Amino acid sequence: MKHLIISLFFTGILNTALAQEGNIALAQAKQKYALTYAQLKEYEGLYEYINNSTLKIAASPIDTTLICFINQSRYPFTTMGKDVFLNATKDSVVFLRNKLNKVIACKSGKDTFNLLPQKVRFSKQMWYPRLNGLKNYKYSYQQPKNDKDGLKTGNLDNTGLDKKLLEEMVQKIVNGTYPNVHSVLIIKDGKLVFEEYFYEHNKNKLHELRSATKSFISALTGIAIEKGYIKSKNEKVLPYFSEYTFKNYTAAKKQITIENLLTNQSGLDCDTYNPKAVGNESVMAYEKDWIQYSLDLPMVDSAGGIGQYCSSNPIIMGRIIEKATKMTLPEFAQQTLFKGIGIKNFDWQFKPDPSSGETFCQLNLRSRDMAKFGLLYLNNGVWNGQQVIPKDWVEQSLNKHSVVAGLDYGYLWWTKYLDANGVRYYGKLAQGNGGQKIYIFKELNLVTVITAGHYNMQSSSNELNAKYILPAFNKK
Repeated sequence: MKHLIISLFFTGILNTALAQEGNIALAQAKQKYALTYAQLKEYEGLYEYINNSTLKIAASPIDTTLICFINQSRYPFTTMGKDVFLNATKDSVVFLRNKLNKVIACKSGKDTFNLLPQKVRFSKQMWYPRLNGLKNYKYSYQQPKNDKDGLKTGNLDNTGLDKKLLEEMVQKIVNGTYPNVHSVLIIKDGKLVFEEYFYEHNKNKLHELRSATKSFISALTGIAIEKGYIKSKNEKVLPYFSEYTFKNYTAAKKQITIENLLTNQSGLDCDTYNPKAVGNESVMAYEKDWIQYSLDLPMVDSAGGIGQYCSSNPIIMGRIIEKATKMTLPEFAQQTLFKGIGIKNFDWQFKPDPSSGETFCQLNLRSRDMAKFGLLYLNNGVWNGQQVIPKDWVEQSLNKHSVVAGLDYGYLWWTKYLDANGVRYYGKLAQGNGGQKIYIFKELNLVTVITAGHYNMQSSSNELNAKYILPAFNKK
C-alpha cells in the first residue's frame, strides 16, 4: 500500500513483502473469497498514509468491491479472506481489529496505517455515471453552454458528427458498458459542440492529467526558447546543474541535449517498459532529489539513440525551465501559456522530491481547458489571433523525431492512429494513465478530450473515439 503512487504514465505499486498475517498461497487461490456489501463497509473510512497524507477506503455498491482512493484515483482490492485483500500487484493488505472486533488500521508490508476518527461521507453520485440513469435512462443531446471562458460553443448540426452514435455512446457509459468514463468533449471546426460529464465530475472540476502533463512541459519549453530564456533545443543538459556531482559521469552523458529529453532519447538507463532498467520511476518517487537520482543513472545508449519511455526526462526538462526563467514551472505556465488561452483554474505542484510521491508533479485541469490546449495545437499555436506558442515549435513537436514503445514520438507528443470501421485516422495525442486523452485530428479539424479512471488497466478512451466519434467521417 505504501507505494500506491501516481506516476506520469505508469501508476506502479512497488513490490513489498507480504504481511505475515496475509501470507497467502496465490497459486492455490482458485477463486475470490466473497464478502457481503455490509461486511465490506466495516473497512470504510479515512486512513493515515505516507508524507502526512491520507487515503480513503470505501465499499462499492456497484460490484461489491473494496476500493482504495488516493486523490482522484481508485484502486480496487481483491478479497482473499476475512480482513485480507490484495492490491493491483498482488501485495497483501491486511486490516487489523481491536478487542471489540472493530477495524482500527490496515497494514501492507512493514507499514501500518491507522483508521482516523474523522467521519468521511461517500456520496451516491461517485458510484453512478448519472443519478437519474438508474432506471429507464434516455439521453438527449444538448448544445454546450457558452461560459465565456474562451471556448466558442456550437451545435452538432452541420458538423458531420453522428448524433445517434454519440447518443448511443452516452447511453452505454451510463448503463455501465463503459465504466469510469469521467468526461467526453468534442471540438469541431473551432467550436465545442459536445460536452458530457459523469459520476461526480463536472465542467468546473479539476482532473488529473497524469502523463498528458508532459505535453504541457513541451509547450513551455518552446515558449521559453522563443522568449530567450533557453538558447536552443540543442543546449546541453548537464551545464544547467553545475551544483551537482553526478555518478556515472561519462562523455556520453555530457552529450545529452534538451531535445533528447523531449524525444525520450536521453540514453539514460530508464524505461518504463523495461523491468530490467536501472531507473525506476516508482523508486524515484521517494528519492530525496529526483534530478540527482535521474542524472546519476548510467547510460545505456548514446544521446539521441533509441527512444525509451522515461518519466525522468520531462522532470529534468521542467527543472531546466525553472532554472532558466527563475520562476517555478507553474508560475511560468500561468504567465505565458495559461494566460494566453485563458486557463485560470489549475493545480500544479512541481516539486521533484518525495513530497510529490503521490502526485508525481502532474498538472490538474478542467476538461474544457484540456480542450483549449488541443485546439491551440490544432491552430498552430494561435489563440484569438495571438501566437501563444511559436508555430514552428508546434510543428516540430507534432512531427516524428523518435520511436517510443513502437509508436512515432515528437516532443513529448505521440502520433497514433485509430481504425474506425476500416478507415484509419492519424492523430496527435497527449495521453496519461487512466484514459486521459487529448486527440488532435488535423485533417478533420477535430479535437476530442476524454478523461477517465481506468488506472493501471486498459482504457476505453480509444474505443470511444474509434466507435462513436470518428466513424461519422468515413463516408465523407
